[in-house]
Amino acid sequence: MPASVWTGYLTFGLISMPVRLYSGARSSRVSFHMLHRDDNTRIKQQLYCPADDRVVERSEIVKGYEYRKGAYVVIEPEEIKKVEPRTAKAMEILEFVKAGEIDPVYFDSSYYLMPEEAGRRPYALLATALRESDYVAIAKLAMHNREYTVFLRPYEKGIMLHTMYYQDELSRIEQLAPPDLQVKEAELKVAQQLIRALQAKFEPRKYHDTFEENLKQLIQARLEGKEVSGTGRRPHGGPEAEPFQDGEKARQTRREGGRRSQDSRGRRKTPGPQVKEETGGVKRSV
Repeated sequence: MPASVWTGYLTFGLISMPVRLYSGARSSRVSFHMLHRDDNTRIKQQLYCPADDRVVERSEIVKGYEYRKGAYVVIEPEEIKKVEPRTAKAMEILEFVKAGEIDPVYFDSSYYLMPEEAGRRPYALLATALRESDYVAIAKLAMHNREYTVFLRPYEKGIMLHTMYYQDELSRIEQLAPPDLQVKEAELKVAQQLIRALQAKFEPRKYHDTFEENLKQLIQARLEGKEVSGTGRRPHGGPEAEPFQDGEKARQTRREGGRRSQDSRGRRKTPGPQVKEETGGVKRSV
């Protein structure tokens, strides 16, 4: 069981239950460090002040808010702490709304909401009631010195929590409004046929980040001393190349592809046999 990111009580009405939050998703991106090409030493980033023309220490850094171009108001760490919400031990449900009324664009991070032993019965009661009523709970949560508005929705046999983007955090692009065009019935039928032809059951296991997988294979190939020829690109006139090959095999593939390419460019069309046509007793070359 992974470590919980928050522990406390979920309350609504006269009901209170002890619960824990666990991260529902995590990124597994390959990360790289910046190295000096000559000796593979990691590069250090320094904080430079152009006004003093020198590198400054972190102890000399303060936070400033730019309220006008080039003008800042300095906010001290002690002042920020005075207005930070303390991580509270209670998550209060404010209201229940229909699930269909919530646009998915408001969903941010996902967490599993799990009950402690003493909260199993009220937890099961809430999860069942949400599932059968098709409602989602909206609650307030203070965690990691931040205040969140969250959604609680039924998920499989339990409850999933999603932090919410506030309305002023959403980007509004007026150009995304649908154009004022009249759609023809025939065109609509064709579009619906295409949708039906490609319809499928949602199975998350089918989808993979192929670029991330290729990066991991690339790293492993370099560790094993192999050369990288590309992700299955076919040399001109040659067989499909393997993405990761040992050094000699990679060089042989390049030589074969180069010879085929050169042979293809070196071929010249030879004139075909002349066809002669008889017209009025006279043979004429065509």
